[in-house]
Amino acid sequence: MERKQFLRSLGAGAAFAITFPCIHGCSSDDSGLPAIPIPEGIDFTVDLDSTEALPLQENGGYILKNDIVVVRNLEGEFVAASQICSHQQTDQVRFVETNGGIFRCSTHGSEFNQTGTPLNGITNNPLKIFNTDLNETILRVFE
Repeated sequence: MERKQFLRSLGAGAAFAITFPCIHGCSSDDSGLPAIPIPEGIDFTVDLDSTEALPLQENGGYILKNDIVVVRNLEGEFVAASQICSHQQTDQVRFVETNGGIFRCSTHGSEFNQTGTPLNGITNNPLKIFNTDLNETILRVFE
């Protein structure tokens, strides 16, 4: 059942009670959340043989480093995205194995594909994606 159908089945009063907190939480006047700048000037390496990189040995695994989510996607390729969401600049972007692997922000539910394109209409702002380059066991993440 789609969200719209679900809300219709609840009736107007219940739908308002459920959706009002979400609408209010996503308003532009959300001063309760600290805005974190989206990373710039990124250039670092990850040694894939290191302990820090253990999650990257498996497809779908990711690590957080320097406000970047570094992922070995479900196809085994490395992708790096800003951990800072383009919606309201909170640092809650993670990789989830839904729909072939997407980036999701747990703050308001923004979702992005692996090229940074928004998927669900919460924001029109793309998620910043970084370049990756693998040289033997050293993964470079850079702009």
